[in-house]
Amino acid sequence: MLKITQQQKDYALYRLERAKEDLESAVELHEDGHYRAANNRAYYSIFHSMRSALALVNVDSSKHSGVIAEFRRLFIKEGLIPVEVSQMIGAAFTIRNASDYDDMFIADKAETAEQIQNAKVFLDQISSYVEKKLEE
Repeated sequence: MLKITQQQKDYALYRLERAKEDLESAVELHEDGHYRAANNRAYYSIFHSMRSALALVNVDSSKHSGVIAEFRRLFIKEGLIPVEVSQMIGAAFTIRNASDYDDMFIADKAETAEQIQNAKVFLDQISSYVEKKLEE
């Protein structure tokens, strides 16, 4: 296995921080009743978490679908991250797209709360993984 460079570590930590900020924003937006925006921030928490892990293997993509595919290939299929989180990624991506682009999508409080909870679980999984890798 290749040694993780300082730049990769910096990117990983920076992206984790962005994921945490997005999650905090999602919680605040949810509390204020802004469910569509909260869904967006919950998804971006997951997205930046994935990019944090990918930074450690020097992989990124210019497309969201590419980030998702690479994360699933390198971390879920390899058994480094539990397979259950793959479903969280798909749901978050679908709901974020509907929240952002579907004029007729109605985001509700309970569904948004579930997305936020999934983002918390996801962030915890990735944070633990990244911290472990940085200690090696």
